[in-house]
Amino acid sequence: MPVSYDFGEKLNDRYRYSNLLTIDDDGSGGYILVRAYFQGLILKPKGYFIEHYNSNLELVSEYNYKLKGLQFVDGFFKNGRLSFLFLNYDFEREQYEYWVHTSPIEYFDFKPQRLLTIPAKAVSGALGKNYYNRDFSNGFTTAVLFNEDKSAFVISTHHKKGKDNKHTIHLYDNSLNKRGEFDFSSEIEEKNYAFENIATSRDLKEIYITAKAYFKKKRFRVEERKFQYEMVRITDGGIKTQSFDDAGKYSEALYPILKDGKLLCVGFYADRKDNRYNGLSYFEMTPSALTIQSKKYSPFTEQFMLDKFGREDDKIIKNLVFKSVDVTESGAILFNAEEYFVTHSMHSTGAGQRIKVDRYHHNDIVSAKLDVNGEMLWARNINKTEVTQGDGSYASYSAYSKNGKTYFFICTSSDNPQLINGERLIFKQGLTGNRNVFLISLDENGKIEYERIIDAQEARLPLMVSKPLKDQKDDELVFYAKRGNKKQLVKVAFK
Repeated sequence: MPVSYDFGEKLNDRYRYSNLLTIDDDGSGGYILVRAYFQGLILKPKGYFIEHYNSNLELVSEYNYKLKGLQFVDGFFKNGRLSFLFLNYDFEREQYEYWVHTSPIEYFDFKPQRLLTIPAKAVSGALGKNYYNRDFSNGFTTAVLFNEDKSAFVISTHHKKGKDNKHTIHLYDNSLNKRGEFDFSSEIEEKNYAFENIATSRDLKEIYITAKAYFKKKRFRVEERKFQYEMVRITDGGIKTQSFDDAGKYSEALYPILKDGKLLCVGFYADRKDNRYNGLSYFEMTPSALTIQSKKYSPFTEQFMLDKFGREDDKIIKNLVFKSVDVTESGAILFNAEEYFVTHSMHSTGAGQRIKVDRYHHNDIVSAKLDVNGEMLWARNINKTEVTQGDGSYASYSAYSKNGKTYFFICTSSDNPQLINGERLIFKQGLTGNRNVFLISLDENGKIEYERIIDAQEARLPLMVSKPLKDQKDDELVFYAKRGNKKQLVKVAFK
């Protein structure tokens, strides 16, 4: 594999229990990392730990921002300032509030700024993060979507009280200037919208959002589908929507692409009204009217089905969630997804109590390539099984595209993956706690190769492979590695 790697110094860490929230370029070749940390006999969030590294992976400074009680949404870095976006509920005023806490990184001095207030009763799970089963019945739901380069974000707020049903979309740039407020209420008389992916024009005058629109009918026949996917276009001139479903073709997990004046939408489809996926879908639309100019439905190939199932007969594909989309210089589309789902079980604490345990499954990698006209060139499946009860940073994978090839980084305790007939690649969960880093490549024709690029004996600390900093300019990725009270950075560069 055409990569080299460097390890930063292995450092002691004071916070054994923490989650990596964001990693970003500091604008001078260095790196900013933010972690939420937890303390106490019963672990509770206590604040945010910020680490600043230089280009040589050396720790320059660190800062403990002690703050609790707010729900972290996302973080971003812009013009030398680090910003955290939070959601909070003010019980005295009975309102939800979005706050941004921002600070320069030369010296840390966070200043809070209230962005938005929404009067509403407090509800459980107001911030919509789940890919499935979005709940609109509890009176208030909200979601935040950043565009690809984090130059802007939208805050969606849906408030229902009695007969009042109001859905508003707020647009901000990453300098925290409000660029627009749009009333979406007229669109929700018959449907509730769960926004999933967003694309914006460079001047932020046009917003395109793919949404899962749930019908409000109280009763559904068994053969009826309760939702459909739609594209939503939002401008100062108004709001337009476009649905995608055809007879026998039901869209799933759509992703918008706005490039060179063209509006594209790629994803999956099902050929019947359940949650099974049968292939890839592609739509080209007019950006202004959302008219569908061309569409392609490409069923999964026999090779893809063999990759995934071997000779098994029970071939059900579902729960695919987008991870990344890249458009090559020639206009070909490379997109990658993951088989992701959540299971629940009840466990005894040993003290006569039973608690609910959520398990997050990050399974197979799905990768596909479409040509400039949306025809599927190939689709491949890489078998892996990972499950976590908490921090998913170590599970899953990250993808990187270079010169027409797609590379996947995974960190696994599997020592020797199986490559059956030179085509079907399977990673089985190992028994050891040590983690190897594998790099898998798919070339221009979808041919698979793999290599263990960093051995567990060399790395020692497991990499958080699903949350790297990608530097497209220098073809580098920076990973955070941590176990217990030890931490370090690892830089992987493509030659």
